[in-house]
Amino acid sequence: MTNGLQSQIYEFGGFRLNTANRVLLRNADEIIPLTPKIFDTLLYLVRNNGKVIGKDELMHEIWTDTIVEENNLNKNISVLRRVLGEKPGEHRFIVTIPGQGYKFVADVREKSEADSGLTGEVPSEVRISDERIQIEDQTETGNLKSEINKDRKTKPGRRKNRLWLAAAFGMFGVGLILLGFYDWRKNEKPVEVTPFKTIAVLPFKPLVAENRDEALEMGMADALISKLSGDEAIIVRPLSSVRRYASLEQDSLTAGRELGTEAILEGSIQTSGGRIRISARLIQTSAGKQLWAGQFDEKFTDIFIVQDSISERVATALKIRLGGRAKKRSTENVEAYQLYMKGRFHVLKAIKPETETGVSYFQQAIAADPHYALAYAGLADAYRGLTVGGEMPSAEFMPKAKAAANKAIEIDDTLAEAHAILGHITFLYDWDWKESENQYKRALELDPNSADALQFYAHFLSNTGRHAEALPKIKRARELDPLNLRINALEGLFLLHAGQTDEAITKLRKTLELDPNSRLANMFAARAYSEKGMFAEAVTATRKARELSNVSSEPIAFGVYALAKSGKVTEARAALDELLKLSNNRYVPPYHIALAYNALGEREKALDYLEKGFADQDVRMVFLRVEPKWNNLHSEPRFIDLIKRMRLEGSVAANAFPAIIPPLAQLSLIGNHTLETNFQPIQVASL
Repeated sequence: MTNGLQSQIYEFGGFRLNTANRVLLRNADEIIPLTPKIFDTLLYLVRNNGKVIGKDELMHEIWTDTIVEENNLNKNISVLRRVLGEKPGEHRFIVTIPGQGYKFVADVREKSEADSGLTGEVPSEVRISDERIQIEDQTETGNLKSEINKDRKTKPGRRKNRLWLAAAFGMFGVGLILLGFYDWRKNEKPVEVTPFKTIAVLPFKPLVAENRDEALEMGMADALISKLSGDEAIIVRPLSSVRRYASLEQDSLTAGRELGTEAILEGSIQTSGGRIRISARLIQTSAGKQLWAGQFDEKFTDIFIVQDSISERVATALKIRLGGRAKKRSTENVEAYQLYMKGRFHVLKAIKPETETGVSYFQQAIAADPHYALAYAGLADAYRGLTVGGEMPSAEFMPKAKAAANKAIEIDDTLAEAHAILGHITFLYDWDWKESENQYKRALELDPNSADALQFYAHFLSNTGRHAEALPKIKRARELDPLNLRINALEGLFLLHAGQTDEAITKLRKTLELDPNSRLANMFAARAYSEKGMFAEAVTATRKARELSNVSSEPIAFGVYALAKSGKVTEARAALDELLKLSNNRYVPPYHIALAYNALGEREKALDYLEKGFADQDVRMVFLRVEPKWNNLHSEPRFIDLIKRMRLEGSVAANAFPAIIPPLAQLSLIGNHTLETNFQPIQVASL
């Protein structure tokens, strides 16, 4: 395919194909990086627009001196359809002619530089950006090269022509620079660039849909989020918020606006034959303007170098400095890293079987690299999740979770995630209030913008009655991670703990507007409705929560409470019988059975099951002091003794807020709206 001495420009559907620079532009100023063969494929189709081009003809023209399979061509076409913005079933540009080949159907306007008055140059900010990529890649990372700057194999004659053309353009460009330099200096006014404050790194997408690897796509985003989060000056949306935008049809600008960020980093990723190909693009959300773009084609073993390079380029474009964690790698073992990514991918689904799969991957990652701190932290989180959301016995999994978290900290004491998880374990299982708070504070010292550490700390503060501290912490967590359903639901729960029932209901309803199928929001809403006396709504909410989880017994227990308090005692007893029958087949937290018995007025049986919960170290016992549904037991000697044994009587909350948490003997006099508190186990993957 010969370019000729005169550069040709082809315009179609908002795109411009420039043969001199071999670039595809969108809206005249936004470069769309293409590999050489994909560019050649598009150029051949555009030059023959309106004609049916046979597959054999295309393969012969594109791979002139190589024998390739038809699959190579199919992949090129698939990539082109994606970069041109064609959705499945659309044929605005390329149409497949069954049994024959392809036809380019968009209207094409062909122009030469002379005709159009255009120089054929790539827009300055994009070209300069790519040149910087090339220079930095060569000097800083050695073998890392941008795909768009890779040397292309050409025939000797064609190479000569290109060198001649490049020299001519170079001399012309130098002349323009010399002529305009003085005038430019005279009229130039300094422009102050304001650094960006918020960014979202979206899950990467596959170049070829049928070859997608979701764990790798999510893992690349996760790694870049971690690297960019090292600077307190910028807020990076956590993976828990951006993972919802993994759909292939997702519009990145829409995602950015919904996430409330000033910039978006998106990209595509593909592996083949031991190599990894990554295309990344940084976009300004408000204007849709491209700030930086780059392509990388490297050995898969160099994936860490690619991640470092992308984060450095993005930081430069955003005018921010990368912190120490951007330069730190938890492992140099690529196999361990791949296994860790798969573990994270499964655990984040917050479903018990997926969490169990995640545990297996984390264990394999640790076997591949016994010094992989992040893998130990992930394992601790998964074990804790199996107890809290998966309703597995606390004594079986929480010691394992604690051991894994301690190991992570032993390897890397600067890992905020590990301290946050350890804090939650000591809070839920050890009932060591002082140590738990110390771990939360350490996590936030290491990463002040950790939404996870903030929500865990808020959980602790809320359950120990320190509502004035808890509410600002959970609010800050929501500001950092606005679309996180768990954080939004927990904010409603903590408002309920603080006695702000109406505000809690409003907040939980807003959370359900984000996702009506949020189990947590439905469950917390049920508790708020019960405290408000809206028992019919509470029953409806517990039934919805039950539909959303076949593991949790919590909706049954709180359903018993709502039914009993609304006078439907027969239905309430039937639900209790169902709960007891379920406990014969699998573990049911004693706390839930105690709650059901107490709702039906059977205090002694309720206290018996609370004693069992204490013996089992049931993680739900941490709600014993602040849950208003236990108000009727506050004067019971057995209940008071339980509080003492859990060290709740002398807890931080009791010492710090004597006016809010009075002596237990007086609690029976307090109405349901003074200390309103409810408990919902955090989802399986709650960090």
